[in-house]
Amino acid sequence: MKALKIGNLLAPVPIVQGGMGVGISLAGLASAVADQGGIGVISSAGLGVIYKDYSKDYRTASIWGLKQELKKAREATKGIVGVNVMVAMSNFADMVRTAIAEKADIIFSGAGLPLNLPSFLTKGSKTKLAPIVSSARAAKLICEKWLANYKYVPDAIVVEGPKAGGHLGYKPEQITDEHFSLERLLPEIVSEVRRFGTAHDTHIPVIAAGGIYTGEDIYRIMELGADGVQMGTRFVTTEECDASEGYKQRLLAAKADDITLVKSPVGMPGRALRSPLIRRVEDGTQPPPERCVKCIVTCDGKNAPYCISKALIAARNGDWENGLFFCGAAGGEVNTLSTVPEQMAQIMDEWRAAQ
Repeated sequence: MKALKIGNLLAPVPIVQGGMGVGISLAGLASAVADQGGIGVISSAGLGVIYKDYSKDYRTASIWGLKQELKKAREATKGIVGVNVMVAMSNFADMVRTAIAEKADIIFSGAGLPLNLPSFLTKGSKTKLAPIVSSARAAKLICEKWLANYKYVPDAIVVEGPKAGGHLGYKPEQITDEHFSLERLLPEIVSEVRRFGTAHDTHIPVIAAGGIYTGEDIYRIMELGADGVQMGTRFVTTEECDASEGYKQRLLAAKADDITLVKSPVGMPGRALRSPLIRRVEDGTQPPPERCVKCIVTCDGKNAPYCISKALIAARNGDWENGLFFCGAAGGEVNTLSTVPEQMAQIMDEWRAAQ
């Protein structure tokens, strides 16, 4: 595999571990992937709930939590460690500022268009910025807006296809439409990004995501023009993953038909295991949220069918009855509990066999 170069960052293995919240990819998983030559990513979502013992104030606890996770990751590896920050989060600005202040190597940002992301950079900061998009139009808009408003060009761009786990930047009817498949979108976005890069004498790496599970997938996708890939689901059932044993066992037991599309309180469709929570939402028997900390800007807590933060924390803790267990379309292929080094070695073997 060709190394992934993002500015002065060089990942010997062109694999970005997807940011998975709440609390699925923290310092444990991120540092393990980084130590194997990939790019490890800490999810900043819901840290205020995980670190609630530090402060009852959600925003204060979130800032402290991100600082702690980055510190732990830095102590565990000298590899590349980034942070995923969703635009839809109410503490988006706090998390971006903290990631930059704590010298995270790179910020990945999606779940909305991060049009103002470069505005948070401070003098001398070296944190790279990578927006996550799902169309050539969005990639073009971000490139043009960042250049016009901040004289800044994205350090990398992640293209997330509709087979990803978690929240999806697509309309429900687009998710199963082949015209919106990663294989269709990627060449279009690569072409748009290359055109922009050439015009401004720079190379912007394009990282493909969504449904990429095997080394063969990586080979096929990189042949379509991607500089690297993002993978999430495959790393959930590793010993280093920060999810509970209960979460991992549910994913290990899942079959392809256990994975479904869900309507999230965030206002976006998502992909998850069809847990009892999802069944109750579907049949209208799920009790409404008791309280709302307004962790997501787009979430209407008063009318939401359930609390997204509470459901994701429940899943992290292995609570099958009340949890929202996000996973990618390839979740049904996961069948072994292993380690990150073992997974990385297997992925490389699969990639070599595909050539």
